[in-house]
Amino acid sequence: MPHQHDSHSAPVLFISDLHLDPERPRITRLFMEFLAGEARGAGALYILGDLFEAWIGDDAVPPDHPVLQAMHALADAGVPLWVMRGNRDFLLGEGFAQATGAQMLPDPTTIVIDGEPVLLSHGDALCTDDHDYQRFRATVRDPKWQENFLALSVEERKAYAAQARTESSERNLSIDDYLMDVNTDEVTAVMRHHAVHRLIHGHTHRPAVHEFQLDGTPAQRIVLGDWYEQGSVLRCRCGRYELSGLPLT
Repeated sequence: MPHQHDSHSAPVLFISDLHLDPERPRITRLFMEFLAGEARGAGALYILGDLFEAWIGDDAVPPDHPVLQAMHALADAGVPLWVMRGNRDFLLGEGFAQATGAQMLPDPTTIVIDGEPVLLSHGDALCTDDHDYQRFRATVRDPKWQENFLALSVEERKAYAAQARTESSERNLSIDDYLMDVNTDEVTAVMRHHAVHRLIHGHTHRPAVHEFQLDGTPAQRIVLGDWYEQGSVLRCRCGRYELSGLPLT
């Protein structure tokens, strides 16, 4: 049974691509202020991937980490907290879920808001033009690969993650721009498969609301923004979707 929400009683909030990193403390502080402030009045908070810049295993971060505690405080306040794994934090596991009070979402997931089915995804699976990335994605999501990786020491995993980040940054500077965006045919195929006319995703760092026709019916794809220079929040209130920035204080 999909999660059901009535946005007339409380807004439903969506965020993604925070890429939390000790090197960017202002963004971490903004997120914790958001959890202690606006999010407390939400009917639910959905985090659609890449909450962290890197997550090398639940055992590498103590459960009393301030971010994890702030998330648990939100869940303890009665706000349902849902987290989807992204391409940077695909190793989020049961330990993370227990430390935060969050419930993990498969990618993609259909929920129901005000009686309408809405498809949620991180978004990287939709970037099908980038064949090299899709092969990498399939590799690191293989349970055997993850088992072998998590068997390494924390220091070995940190070194691997640092190298992967460097290679990813260098690659992104050299590949064609369209490869880093979603494939529109894949979008329509996935939406058609899940029988939805609204899709919410992140990953591309290209916040926008795209209106189009799907089988003769108006459809919408909402792309969440990243949290680099500011925050980005999608609010659904009374059936209306509003995507806006969250300025650094």
